[in-house]
Amino acid sequence: MPELPEVAALADFLRERTSGHTVRSVEVGSIAALKTFSPAPDALAGGTVTDVVRHGKWLDVVVATADEPLHLVFHLSRGGWVRWSDSLSTKPVRPSLGGSSRGAVLALRVRLDDGGGFDLTEAGTRKRLAVHVVRDPAEIEMVASLGVEPLDPAFTTDVLGELLTRKNQQVKGLLRDQRAIAGIGNAYSDEILLVSRFSPYKLTGSFTPEETARLHTAIGDVLTEAIATASGKPAKELKDAKRAGMRVHGRTGEPCPGWNGVPCGDTVHEVSFADRSMQYCPTCQTGGKPLADRRMSKLLR
Repeated sequence: MPELPEVAALADFLRERTSGHTVRSVEVGSIAALKTFSPAPDALAGGTVTDVVRHGKWLDVVVATADEPLHLVFHLSRGGWVRWSDSLSTKPVRPSLGGSSRGAVLALRVRLDDGGGFDLTEAGTRKRLAVHVVRDPAEIEMVASLGVEPLDPAFTTDVLGELLTRKNQQVKGLLRDQRAIAGIGNAYSDEILLVSRFSPYKLTGSFTPEETARLHTAIGDVLTEAIATASGKPAKELKDAKRAGMRVHGRTGEPCPGWNGVPCGDTVHEVSFADRSMQYCPTCQTGGKPLADRRMSKLLR
């Protein structure tokens, strides 16, 4: 799933290619992906793209129409992606109900006046891509309820401290909670916890002021580094760039590079859940003790 750094890069990529262009048409390929019905997607036709912005992990294409500004807002979820073309196919998009195919399904096509444009596609059997056409992004409850942006100056150490004490929970869960901190997901929370040297199971109520400051610094450092890596890359390269930049996430069994870039001699461990997994280093994060993996424990009985 794309997180803050990749979504920021996608916003830059789309803004550069769409701003100032007129929307020729919007064609719906997957009815299931469209979460709103009024305004209709074709209300965007004839409007001019004025900006592309990010809200957490949501992308917002701002279109000035003759009647009012509209927003094409979408969340790519786990299997969604943006596919740009300088010359889109002229064949009409055939609507579908989404289906159960694992292959990429065309959910939405946006054509511009110069023949270019982009497709929103989704792969996998669980279709969670969400597309909204709204007058105000705040009409979307999940956008309106987003927490603080982690790279905003307003996200201070004191603000993080307040979030840590609001509810005593595992710190991994807080980092992934979009209502608390917007834009961090499963992958970058793993990276942040390695760099800050905390167990993903550490309870937020146990953080000292020094530990809070350490976590705050790691959040900024990891996301800033990832944004720099993603910046300027075309959409088709962002997934590979994200994978290549990971220290522990997705690297189970590989040598740990160390929280400070000095290999610690341990290997990356994994804890599996029903729909995701997390990776960590016992030496760097949990005092050398592996965390229990309930799924693996069941297999070993």
